Amino acid sequence: MGRVYEALKRAAEQNGTPADAEPGEEQSVAVRPEPSNGNGHAPAADEVAPAPEYLFHASRHFQTPETAHTPAPNEQTSAPGGSALPAGQASRAAGATLGAAGSARTPEFVRLDVSAARVEPHLVAITQPRSSHAERYRSLRTRVLHAGERRKMQAFVITSAGIMEGKTLTAVNLSWLLAQTDGVRALLIDGDLRNPCAADYLGLDAPTGLSEVLAGEARLEEAIVRLEPAGLHVLPGGSARDDVAELLSGPRFLAVLQEVRRMFDYVIIDAPPLGIFTDATVLISRADSALIVARAGKTRYSALEKLLEPLPRERLLGVVLNGSDEQLNEQNYYYRRYSRRGEAGEE
Repeated sequence: MGRVYEALKRAAEQNGTPADAEPGEEQSVAVRPEPSNGNGHAPAADEVAPAPEYLFHASRHFQTPETAHTPAPNEQTSAPGGSALPAGQASRAAGATLGAAGSARTPEFVRLDVSAARVEPHLVAITQPRSSHAERYRSLRTRVLHAGERRKMQAFVITSAGIMEGKTLTAVNLSWLLAQTDGVRALLIDGDLRNPCAADYLGLDAPTGLSEVLAGEARLEEAIVRLEPAGLHVLPGGSARDDVAELLSGPRFLAVLQEVRRMFDYVIIDAPPLGIFTDATVLISRADSALIVARAGKTRYSALEKLLEPLPRERLLGVVLNGSDEQLNEQNYYYRRYSRRGEAGEE
């Protein structure tokens, strides 16, 4: 029995929820839960922060080849709900909107300072950088960097089975740490255009974003901001809208992805949940790989299996299990002692 299923089963039993049928063999992940105050808003500052422990490749869904498939410049790229689009034609159609497309240099973006006092408290990469929680996100970053180096992956979608499972916190924490890596230029895209919230989590006032770029109302280089001190670049979601699947399936979004691939080493896309709209499936079809966030005590294994079944296995990097307390106490003790020694040495 896989460790992910066991964790979901234990959490279900603790909450009085019937467990699903036993799945096949797989390897595992554990992540601290994304806290919620129960009303869909950001959790209170005194709640426990989330922290991924490790990544897994699960049974038939995650037995991936060494090299992921990336469309060639003249190859057709298809998306659910839309016809195939020749990549070169899509880029030319959207070039005027992007502004920066085809330029020989990377544009200078507006710079904004990010303060730990203003961001969502559970962005532990910013608010608790020396904590064991942040260290587990560093482990996740290492896996993503390895995927980039070994399998030539560059654009990663972060999604979940349902709402309030930790996808946005995972995407922002991971992106922040990627940007801190020496020699790495990282971009976070808020692709959840029905409910964009990455900018709110970061304490940003960013009225212009991906929504306006895809609608032809703003240029790409005007919408991207650079956050200091990490150097993370962010393309906010902008205004919420309903025609998301149509926009993400269209040529402008394909051109946006082509351009940001040119400008950045790693692109993290915060996507809507898989189980609600087709938006996440469209984004996964356009990216190189996907990480799925599940939550122990909430995500049912059978539901997760059903959502993963139609997705191309070569695009699935793994699952981050949110809500596992394994090894937490021991690691917290270690990092508290290690952090205190480091602070004493700086005095």
